Amino acid sequence: MTDQRDQRREQGDRQPRQDLAAMLHPLTRALVAAELPVLARHGISMWGYVVLNALEHGPARTQAALAQSIGADKTRIIATLDELQQAGLISREPDPADRRIRLLAISAAGRQVRAGAQSAIQANEERVLARLPAADRQAFLRVARILSELPPEQIAGPLIRWPRPAAPGNVGRTNRPEEVRPITAVAGWALPASMDVRLT
Repeated sequence: MTDQRDQRREQGDRQPRQDLAAMLHPLTRALVAAELPVLARHGISMWGYVVLNALEHGPARTQAALAQSIGADKTRIIATLDELQQAGLISREPDPADRRIRLLAISAAGRQVRAGAQSAIQANEERVLARLPAADRQAFLRVARILSELPPEQIAGPLIRWPRPAAPGNVGRTNRPEEVRPITAVAGWALPASMDVRLT
């Protein structure tokens, strides 16, 4: 059985491969679709889950900073933040260093909801990963982690010009050339707009 599997793998390695986006796009969409009912059972939206994951790593000083870190428009997440705060999953408190600024932080209840949702999500992912031999499974997760940590400009290379720093007097803005495609955060992933899914 092992010899046959190795032989099939060697034959597959010799065949022309698809583009990475072509291979990962269906996988990512299916995984996101599988997450939606899990998140609904935990009473949060996809954007809510993205926010909770981001705040798990530490408070954000402003809504704009949080939006930038997750690749969302700062006006788009206001309703999500309101919902999370009303549910007691996050807090928005004045910054002791500058009371004009409100710190966004995940609450104990938010951590519990996030952990429960992630546990259910990853249980399904483990079911999918179980189709792979153990060595391949670990290698896939290791490579996925490494590639996901690459800055977008390193992945795009010379094909796309990413936003340049804002010109003086345009604080909070970036010069976005036409070549730049909007980015949508999906459960911590940054996906091109062409791969967007409904985040409700």
